[in-house]
Amino acid sequence: MVNENKNIKEDIIKHLYLAKGKIVSGIKLSEIFKISRTAIWKHITSLKKSGYDIKSRPKGYVLLNHDDLLLPFCFNEKFQNRIFHFQKLETTMDRAKILAKDSAPHLSVVIAENQTLGRGRMNREWFSSKGGLWFTLILKPQIPPSLAYIYNFAASLSLSKSLSQLFDIEVYVKWPNDLLLNGNKLAGLLSEMATRADMVEYINIGIGININNRPQKYEPKAISLKDVLNKNLSRKLILETFLDDFETRIQTIDSQKIIKEWKKMTSTIGSRVRVETLTEFFEGTAIDVEETGTLIIKDKTGKPQKIIYGDCFHT
Repeated sequence: MVNENKNIKEDIIKHLYLAKGKIVSGIKLSEIFKISRTAIWKHITSLKKSGYDIKSRPKGYVLLNHDDLLLPFCFNEKFQNRIFHFQKLETTMDRAKILAKDSAPHLSVVIAENQTLGRGRMNREWFSSKGGLWFTLILKPQIPPSLAYIYNFAASLSLSKSLSQLFDIEVYVKWPNDLLLNGNKLAGLLSEMATRADMVEYINIGIGININNRPQKYEPKAISLKDVLNKNLSRKLILETFLDDFETRIQTIDSQKIIKEWKKMTSTIGSRVRVETLTEFFEGTAIDVEETGTLIIKDKTGKPQKIIYGDCFHT
């Protein structure tokens, strides 16, 4: 019965989605699904509690913001069997790890409307408020581990280009994996990798984008697209545009080309920075990013320092 109810609810939300903002009567839904209007009402109530923006009208029900829905059937057909959508997860990264070890295909996407234990780099807490886009890419490239880093750069490059082109704004990348808008953090990326023998088994890239949410006071220097554009935006359009660009970009991996393009979109090179690792920190002026993704800074003595990983702060 539980699975049957789940399937009916999924079918109801799909039917409301396909109505594209038009009212669908309870009588029609009752006839389609061959259940009573009371049962339809109970399913609608359950869907509302789950977070779907369904409104009851005198003549039936309407799904608001249907263009923002992130269920598999909402996407381009080529992505539908690669979308794994959840209303709530502890983290999309943890679920992606399970799915990656199972049968999830290359370039799958794990989406959560809400994360209860979202995390960023170095296990910092990541706040995942309603209206943002929280997802993890599952990648299964046939490459050695030494080349895995370039997928993170490719993802941040694709995302910055997609957002800049969609909304005519300047979104910059910050080494190694943040996106900045007006100098504030718009998005962050976090990657994890598993290997088998001398090859990559999977790379998971967690991505969080502030879109229709309002970052809180405890999220310093965070900004959302809604803050800047003063309107709600389609998370589906953003995700689908990004996936199209990213899929094309990684069909033939050219690390030199990706880093060259990434450097055109970055605000890190030329900035004063402080880079923190788990055990030490470096301060200076960022002067370059090598083809390997290594950041080069010039310290106060004028000596160049090469930094492979760490949290980077523009100062």
